[in-house]
Amino acid sequence: MAEYEQFLNFHERLAKRRLENGILLQSLGHVQNLNVVHWNIPNGAEVARHHHPQEQFGYVIAGGFTMEIGGETYTLKAGDSYFIPSDVPHRFLAIGDTEAIDVFSPIRDIEAHYR
Repeated sequence: MAEYEQFLNFHERLAKRRLENGILLQSLGHVQNLNVVHWNIPNGAEVARHHHPQEQFGYVIAGGFTMEIGGETYTLKAGDSYFIPSDVPHRFLAIGDTEAIDVFSPIRDIEAHYR
Protein backbone atom coordinates (compact mmCIF):
# COMPACT_ATOMS: atom_id res chain seq x y z
CA MET A 1 0.00 0.00 0.00
CA ALA A 2 1.27 3.44 -0.87
CA GLU A 3 2.03 5.67 2.10
CA TYR A 4 -1.11 7.82 1.84
CA GLU A 5 -3.57 5.30 0.38
CA GLN A 6 -4.94 4.77 3.90
CA PHE A 7 -6.34 8.31 3.70
CA LEU A 8 -8.32 7.68 0.51
CA ASN A 9 -11.87 6.33 0.34
CA PHE A 10 -13.32 4.81 -2.80
CA HIS A 11 -17.12 4.94 -2.88
CA GLU A 12 -17.58 1.38 -4.14
CA ARG A 13 -15.49 -0.01 -1.24
CA LEU A 14 -17.30 1.75 1.61
CA ALA A 15 -19.90 -0.14 3.62
CA LYS A 16 -23.41 1.25 3.75
CA ARG A 17 -25.87 0.63 6.57
CA ARG A 18 -29.64 1.11 6.32
CA LEU A 19 -31.23 2.27 9.57
CA GLU A 20 -34.76 1.26 10.55
CA ASN A 21 -36.26 4.59 9.46
CA GLY A 22 -34.87 4.18 5.92
CA ILE A 23 -31.83 6.40 6.44
CA LEU A 24 -28.71 5.16 4.66
CA LEU A 25 -25.54 5.76 6.69
CA GLN A 26 -22.04 5.61 5.25
CA SER A 27 -18.93 6.33 7.28
CA LEU A 28 -16.38 8.02 5.03
CA GLY A 29 -13.55 7.56 7.50
CA HIS A 30 -11.53 9.41 10.09
CA VAL A 31 -8.18 10.84 11.02
CA GLN A 32 -6.90 11.49 14.51
CA ASN A 33 -9.38 14.20 15.54
CA LEU A 34 -12.37 14.07 13.17
CA ASN A 35 -14.63 11.76 11.25
CA VAL A 36 -16.98 12.21 8.29
CA VAL A 37 -20.37 10.63 7.65
CA HIS A 38 -22.49 10.60 4.47
CA TRP A 39 -26.27 10.39 4.83
CA ASN A 40 -29.10 9.60 2.41
CA ILE A 41 -32.35 10.43 4.19
CA PRO A 42 -35.76 9.71 2.65
CA ASN A 43 -38.45 12.38 2.57
CA GLY A 44 -40.09 12.75 5.97
CA ALA A 45 -37.52 10.67 7.88
CA GLU A 46 -36.40 12.11 11.18
CA VAL A 47 -33.13 12.09 13.09
CA ALA A 48 -34.56 12.41 16.61
CA ARG A 49 -33.48 15.14 19.01
CA HIS A 50 -30.11 14.31 20.53
CA HIS A 51 -26.87 15.91 21.66
CA HIS A 52 -23.26 14.82 21.88
CA PRO A 53 -19.96 16.24 23.13
CA GLN A 54 -18.53 16.50 19.60
CA GLU A 55 -18.75 19.67 17.55
CA GLN A 56 -20.51 19.06 14.24
CA PHE A 57 -20.37 20.63 10.80
CA GLY A 58 -22.85 19.62 8.11
CA TYR A 59 -23.42 20.35 4.43
CA VAL A 60 -26.68 19.67 2.58
CA ILE A 61 -25.88 18.21 -0.85
CA ALA A 62 -29.47 17.64 -2.05
CA GLY A 63 -32.97 17.99 -0.65
CA GLY A 64 -33.23 19.78 2.68
CA PHE A 65 -34.05 19.70 6.38
CA THR A 66 -36.19 21.29 8.93
CA MET A 67 -33.56 21.56 11.63
CA GLU A 68 -34.16 22.29 15.28
CA ILE A 69 -31.13 23.49 17.19
CA GLY A 70 -31.19 24.76 20.74
CA GLY A 71 -34.98 25.16 20.61
CA GLU A 72 -34.98 27.24 17.38
CA THR A 73 -36.21 25.88 14.03
CA TYR A 74 -34.66 26.59 10.63
CA THR A 75 -35.12 25.31 7.08
CA LEU A 76 -31.98 24.33 5.18
CA LYS A 77 -31.77 23.43 1.50
CA ALA A 78 -29.13 22.10 -0.89
CA GLY A 79 -25.98 24.20 -0.62
CA ASP A 80 -26.66 25.28 2.97
CA SER A 81 -24.44 24.26 5.86
CA TYR A 82 -24.55 24.30 9.65
CA PHE A 83 -22.34 24.18 12.71
CA ILE A 84 -23.54 22.61 15.96
CA PRO A 85 -21.59 23.39 19.14
CA SER A 86 -20.82 20.69 21.67
CA ASP A 87 -23.81 19.38 23.70
CA VAL A 88 -26.46 21.54 21.99
CA PRO A 89 -29.68 19.53 21.39
CA HIS A 90 -30.67 19.22 17.72
CA ARG A 91 -32.89 17.23 15.37
CA PHE A 92 -33.50 16.95 11.63
CA LEU A 93 -36.57 16.23 9.51
CA ALA A 94 -35.91 15.58 5.80
CA ILE A 95 -37.73 17.72 3.24
CA GLY A 96 -37.60 15.63 0.09
CA ASP A 97 -35.00 12.93 -0.41
CA THR A 98 -31.97 14.44 1.26
CA GLU A 99 -28.24 13.85 0.99
CA ALA A 100 -25.82 15.39 3.48
CA ILE A 101 -22.31 15.18 4.89
CA ASP A 102 -21.49 15.58 8.59
CA VAL A 103 -18.06 16.15 10.13
CA PHE A 104 -17.51 15.50 13.85
CA SER A 105 -14.62 16.58 16.07
CA PRO A 106 -13.39 14.91 18.12
CA ILE A 107 -14.36 11.59 16.55
CA ARG A 108 -17.93 10.44 17.16
CA ASP A 109 -18.57 6.69 17.02
CA ILE A 110 -21.64 7.06 14.82
CA GLU A 111 -21.92 3.30 14.22
CA ALA A 112 -22.19 2.63 17.96
CA HIS A 113 -24.88 5.30 18.29
CA TYR A 114 -27.14 3.47 15.80
CA ARG A 115 -26.68 -0.10 17.11
